[in-house]
Amino acid sequence: MQELQVLLDGGYKAAGLTKFKLTCPLASFPAEILELGDELEQLDLSGTGLSSLPSNLGSALPNLKIAFFSDCNFAIFPKQLAQCPNLEMVAFRNNGMVEIPEDSLPLQLRWLILTGNRIASLPASIGRCTRLQKCMLAGNQLQHLPTEMAQCRKLGLLRLSVNRFESLPPWLFTLPELAFVSFAGNTCTAPAANGAVTKAAFRLAHVNWSDLELQETLGQGASGVISQGLWKQSPDYAEEVAVKLFHGALTSDGTPADEMAAFIAAGAHESLISVMGRIHGHPEEEEETTPGADKNNNKFQGGIVMQLIPPYYTVLGQPPSLASCTRDCFPTPQNGTTTPKLNASQALSMLVGLAGAAEHLHARGIAHGDLYAHNILASRDDEHALLGDFGAATIYAHGPEHECGIEKLEVLAFAHLVEDFLSNLIKTEGESEGGEGDVDVAMRRGLQQLQARCAAADVEARPTFEQVLEELEGMMGWRGMMRIPDIPNPTASASASVGVGVAAASS
Repeated sequence: MQELQVLLDGGYKAAGLTKFKLTCPLASFPAEILELGDELEQLDLSGTGLSSLPSNLGSALPNLKIAFFSDCNFAIFPKQLAQCPNLEMVAFRNNGMVEIPEDSLPLQLRWLILTGNRIASLPASIGRCTRLQKCMLAGNQLQHLPTEMAQCRKLGLLRLSVNRFESLPPWLFTLPELAFVSFAGNTCTAPAANGAVTKAAFRLAHVNWSDLELQETLGQGASGVISQGLWKQSPDYAEEVAVKLFHGALTSDGTPADEMAAFIAAGAHESLISVMGRIHGHPEEEEETTPGADKNNNKFQGGIVMQLIPPYYTVLGQPPSLASCTRDCFPTPQNGTTTPKLNASQALSMLVGLAGAAEHLHARGIAHGDLYAHNILASRDDEHALLGDFGAATIYAHGPEHECGIEKLEVLAFAHLVEDFLSNLIKTEGESEGGEGDVDVAMRRGLQQLQARCAAADVEARPTFEQVLEELEGMMGWRGMMRIPDIPNPTASASASVGVGVAAASS
């Protein structure tokens, strides 16, 4: 982070900076930033209170690729950004923005963040942003998307939660690369309409806040805090659990309240991080139901008790980077570490479980919305994986407009996951690309063919999760012929009883 006075004194003029950041209050855009010239690629003025940009921004900073103006005061999206020839990522989170004029979006845009504003419509010219891959629109006042947006064929991730959609446009279900979608908190997904939350919540244990003892913090995310704790079920018995307390800030995916509702509605599955009970009697519980409570505040929004995941379960991947945009990252030798490789048995067993979890969710009318390796905890020794983080999940029920559409978008996310697994498979001794009789080669080829079908550009041609699961279970028949030995783990408990731990902190 740089200092304003040094900037004003010309201290950065010849420094060759590629990144520049200020957080101090600004009455206007400092002209000295424009003197950073061709070298500057990333500009972050979030939290400075700016409301306008200079007219020559694009010509002065021709190589600007990333611009962050979150928590500022831009009521109107600045047209000056359209003049930046290389601008790929723009963020205006929490600006109170109400309007995006036509032709104001940079044509090279790949990543657009407009979370938490008051935008009622998008310009038709967004259809000219054909490189757009990630679009974050949660927490606005949108009722429709422009039909021209159907030209954004590279779009891979779309967040529409907490808007005013009564339905989603049919063309959305034809986009060939769209894999991660969230739209909870809209009229078309009101939980009262399908009853999923009510039924699932009725079956949950009633956990009194006074019966919980919180211990160390396991993780903290935008939607709340997860702690390890004890659930005192009797004077003589307490169970180790994880406790998540949801808070009211709007996240890039939606609201904590919608996340908790989807988590509860998901029910039990051996490859889902499971919920044991819902917390009652929290000291701030009355504030949760206060009429007119602001969804963007940090008030208590409820809490759940989850099973504690053993520490030998580890996260499979890392979240997307600015460069990878919609795809997970994995450690490489260049940064000093590598992702541990999976053998064929481990990979197949985990994929069967994850496909089963996705099939289970869609059978209940729930889209996970974030089916990524970084949201999966895995035990290689147990050959078991757990899907967590319901921050982008949507209870969509089974209305006619969603018939298989949402599910088949998420099947593409599973295709990406299979591709990630394949890239982290061990090649066993003697395996060769042309070894027709080698079981590992046959399994690899089978997964590659399944991945290709799940990634078909024709969305309707993709299999359902029920069909994916059936094919993967068929591959499990090869395991008896595999020459890969099971790896014993004397400390591991039964994987089916495993619940939740650190990974859910990213929720």
